[in-house]
Amino acid sequence: MVSATTQLKLLAPDGKKRLSDMLDYNGIIALGKEFPGKKANRFIEWFTYSDESIDGKSKTKAYALFESSFINSIEVGTINGLQQIEAMPENTFDEIIDKYVEMNIAHSFMEGNGRSTRIWLDLILKKRLMKCVDWSKISKRDYMNAIMLSPTNSSVLKTLLKNVLTTKINDREMFMKGIDYSYYYEENE
Repeated sequence: MVSATTQLKLLAPDGKKRLSDMLDYNGIIALGKEFPGKKANRFIEWFTYSDESIDGKSKTKAYALFESSFINSIEVGTINGLQQIEAMPENTFDEIIDKYVEMNIAHSFMEGNGRSTRIWLDLILKKRLMKCVDWSKISKRDYMNAIMLSPTNSSVLKTLLKNVLTTKINDREMFMKGIDYSYYYEENE
């Protein structure tokens, strides 16, 4: 159990110091380590904002956006800013994926964003290249790793997606499979 030294002595309303049941940062980490398991580990990741937590991933994307030269060329908070991304070239596979990466950076929220941009990506690929992604052939781990790297190195994402392109652009099952996988990619484990 957590040692008494990690607990805080707080001043009570009557002016006396008492041993409380509140923990400081180190005490919370020590407590989490005493109860190992997925839930405890996820809590510690969230609490410490590790790169694997949703908050950590959002933070990483926010830092990448700030450090990129792209942030200085976009009108922030305006329709024109989004139009600048929409105006990026989308004639080749590489241009389309570069545009996809910029959309993920500009809208770096986990919930909903991934599903929307993956559908958007498939629609651009369908329109420009007569192809779409067979999302069922990409593991969650591979996709998430590639997306996290993409602001600084999009080649991993490009290779991953290029290897699973299909010409089944009008196949309802392929489209629905893509939606199902989009939800799967965003599930918390």
